[in-house]
Amino acid sequence: MRLVGAHPSERVRSCWAAIATWLKKDRRLARLAGAYAGAPIELLPTGTEFRMKRRGEDARFIGSKLRVPTGALRDRHEHVLSPETLIRRHAGYRNCVLMGPSFRADVWTALEHAPDLCIADVARKASCSFATAWQTAQDYRRLRTAGDSSAQNSH
Repeated sequence: MRLVGAHPSERVRSCWAAIATWLKKDRRLARLAGAYAGAPIELLPTGTEFRMKRRGEDARFIGSKLRVPTGALRDRHEHVLSPETLIRRHAGYRNCVLMGPSFRADVWTALEHAPDLCIADVARKASCSFATAWQTAQDYRRLRTAGDSSAQNSH
């Protein structure tokens, strides 16, 4: 709240006030609604009035401190991948589902991308302790070795 309130840009303050108005059910944002007290600011530098006459105002921002034409901002619900699709496409997300949101999942993901990284580099990449990276790397390499020997035994 203090950062937004102290920001020199009216556009930034009006944007946060508009987001607080849009998400008024989230009480954490309630104080942000007062971050900007001036007249509503247009999101686009030019063409806002024309676009609003043509397609209307974005329902999320009606009555807020930001004038936004429909279609100027994405509607995230239509653009967010399903959890199933994310699991297939994103190794980090898949590992968080398997192991829980933890440093271990982050280390595992880093090792999948670069298995030969030294432990210190893995720890830096995953923003975790050396001990966490070392233990996870030991398990990762054990499973990798076991997988290689299982493949040889099956032939």
